[in-house]
Amino acid sequence: MMAQRYAVIGAGLMGVGIALCFARAGKAVLLVDTDPQRLAAIPGTAREILAELAEAGQFPAEKTDAALALLAGTQRLADIAACGLVIEAIPERLPLKHALYGELEAILPPDAVIASNTSGLTPDSLAEHMQHPERLLIAHFWHPPHFIPLVEIVPGSATDERHMASVQQLLTAMGLEAVRLNRAAPGFIGNRLQFAILREALHIVDSGIASPEVVDQVMRASLGRRYGMVGPLEAADMTGLETVADICRHLLPTLATGGEMMRLVEEKVAQGNTGQRSGEGFYRWDDARRERIRRRRAWQLRHALKP
Repeated sequence: MMAQRYAVIGAGLMGVGIALCFARAGKAVLLVDTDPQRLAAIPGTAREILAELAEAGQFPAEKTDAALALLAGTQRLADIAACGLVIEAIPERLPLKHALYGELEAILPPDAVIASNTSGLTPDSLAEHMQHPERLLIAHFWHPPHFIPLVEIVPGSATDERHMASVQQLLTAMGLEAVRLNRAAPGFIGNRLQFAILREALHIVDSGIASPEVVDQVMRASLGRRYGMVGPLEAADMTGLETVADICRHLLPTLATGGEMMRLVEEKVAQGNTGQRSGEGFYRWDDARRERIRRRRAWQLRHALKP
């Protein structure tokens, strides 16, 4: 069993969200960041997340101060030398991660686990220069962690099976849905499914079949609801595999392949319309749209998130 000391490296919104998963389970966690402003913002960010959960009935408001007391921040990497599990949540730049792992291996005991929160880099590329690649695995939390309680645990070719088992056991005991992949693949599971859907959605719009508004409405009102209850393979069983086979024969050849529909995205990016942050993408992101999505999110937190 890994030592009961935990650290998260990177005190951005994702890092604080991951750390709060530990704090809500009664576990102290140390957040490391080189930016003192990010460290100073930890209590405020964490309090906002806990307030959203409390409003939705997913966290007792009276336990807020106790959870916040389990979070601490530091700029000193040496302060986490006794940790048995370190979750890395720094920017997706391979040289940056390699440099960090070199520093961590110089201070951590050999049996400490380093788990990367990367959403796209492969574990073998991350562990390329490590002295102990068997300690490296991916623990991919989804954004935001307090809203989507899934973690994809992905092994590298050298990852020790004991570390896979212990991390899954720990995260499951914390109330998260921790799933283990048999091997690594680009995008893991969730992002592969997400971008397969996005490619077809872009193809539908690019082909003039429907507008972005209609595509999103169909997704929310049909598959979005269904997939909250059953996964695609469960749904196939329920439909009847003979029926699924018949549909596949005539439908699959018409679905999008390749990347030509990406020009819709590339054109908007070239115009500076990068989405919510710029104020416009496929939609204009005004206050009314933000409020509608805030209300949907609050409803999901209250009614759809497992307690």
